[in-house]
Amino acid sequence: MFFSIIIPTYNEAESIDMLIPKIYDVLNKHYNYEIVVMDDNSPDGTADIVRRLSKKYPVRVVVRKKNKGLSAAVIDGFKASKGDVFCVMDADLSHPPKVLPKIFAAIKSYDVIVGSRLVSGGGSEKWPFHRKLISWGAQLLSKPLTKVKDTMSGFFAVKKSVVLNAPLEALGYKILLEILVKGNYKSVTEIPFTFLNRSFGESKISMKVQMEYLKQLCHLYRFKFFK
Repeated sequence: MFFSIIIPTYNEAESIDMLIPKIYDVLNKHYNYEIVVMDDNSPDGTADIVRRLSKKYPVRVVVRKKNKGLSAAVIDGFKASKGDVFCVMDADLSHPPKVLPKIFAAIKSYDVIVGSRLVSGGGSEKWPFHRKLISWGAQLLSKPLTKVKDTMSGFFAVKKSVVLNAPLEALGYKILLEILVKGNYKSVTEIPFTFLNRSFGESKISMKVQMEYLKQLCHLYRFKFFK
């Protein structure tokens, strides 16, 4: 299998400079892979750092100047990637690269692999109460749509066939949930991991993002139950 690791970015210059070497240290000599950074034209020079890193590591950057947003970046990443398997992870070091081999091993037996904080062995590193409350509420609202426990995860892998021709739309920021509702798959499993607090920058969970999630939920409920 050839793996494409898709990393959406916006102002992640400090963290991407650390993340790419970490991925390389875990995967080098053991896997055929590429790293595709989908950057929303970050003003902090994220793309320039990736171009510098590309001289040493198997990474390339696609700069997006239109239709910005995490979900849109991931969907465009699927189109720009060459792999048989697409793995999506955040750039802010919250998703440990050491979990990638477990995800890649599991994708041989399943169509969708979810990096999960909510199965045995998973968790989150010292989240403040308001973050826990927001996550709990978002998870609860998505329960009727899928049996997956951690529907809010941004750390997941899918076989190319799962998203090829799937009617994905860049609504909201939880692209995994949309894939779970609209994707072409038969099997899914969750792999535990511990979500780490970001080391640099600020969280992008704004009120606007939360409202977009509610709109996304309405769309997915209509698609699943009223199409």
